[in-house]
Amino acid sequence: MNWAFLQGILSGVNKYSTGFGRIWLSVLFLFRVMVYVVAAERVWGDDQKDFECNVKQPGCENVCFDFYFPVSHIRLWALQLIFVSTPSLLVVMHVAYREDREKKNKRKHGETCHTLYSDTGKKIGGLWWTYVISLICKAGIDSGFLYILYSIYDNFELPRLVKCQLDPCPNTVDCFIARPTEKTIFTIFMVVTAALCVLINICEFTYLVSKRIVASCCNSGRRRRSSHSTKASATLCEKPSNAALSSENKSFSGNQGSNVVIHLNS
Repeated sequence: MNWAFLQGILSGVNKYSTGFGRIWLSVLFLFRVMVYVVAAERVWGDDQKDFECNVKQPGCENVCFDFYFPVSHIRLWALQLIFVSTPSLLVVMHVAYREDREKKNKRKHGETCHTLYSDTGKKIGGLWWTYVISLICKAGIDSGFLYILYSIYDNFELPRLVKCQLDPCPNTVDCFIARPTEKTIFTIFMVVTAALCVLINICEFTYLVSKRIVASCCNSGRRRRSSHSTKASATLCEKPSNAALSSENKSFSGNQGSNVVIHLNS
């Protein structure tokens, strides 16, 4: 599988991620994908070939292996890494959609027209919701795969020996797993790194939501202050000052006096 292609696509997410998002992406590729590609695939290899039972009854080993290992760890992790990387592509696609709208707007109204977005990669409006939904999906996918792995094998530790009494085995058969300790170490490592990614997603979700709440409170406070200042300025404009009223009264009384003098002279 070409993991470099996936890495090239997800590298663009770094431009639109927070600090938590960059840490998550680093953990994903350095501690999960790299360990999977370099070591885990070689450790597991051909599980069925390395699975041996103490009888040579035809079909017995195949039935026992299928019962105890219905899904290989290595294939389950491959699906997990693919699915957990997919929600990040939603953010890249949303930004690409914004950039396409911006280009169409410039072609239609000219380069000097008003832009639709101050920054196409800024997490406001719909992009904020897309980013938050991607975090929820990533945390849910990792948690779901951890639950599936635990429910299939009843534990994260691989046993050295399993006892099988399924047909066509003649009786209770002892079957042995190759490199159980090494596989257990890699299993625990992959589980811990997946749990760490879930924790990072939760921290980033909390950070974004709290930041949004604080920004909303600050904006509502600014709106209230601006509305009060607008009302005060409107009141000042509507009500004339006392000095203006006194000057108007003086001018009115002066005009009356001049009219009386003119009348007497006439």
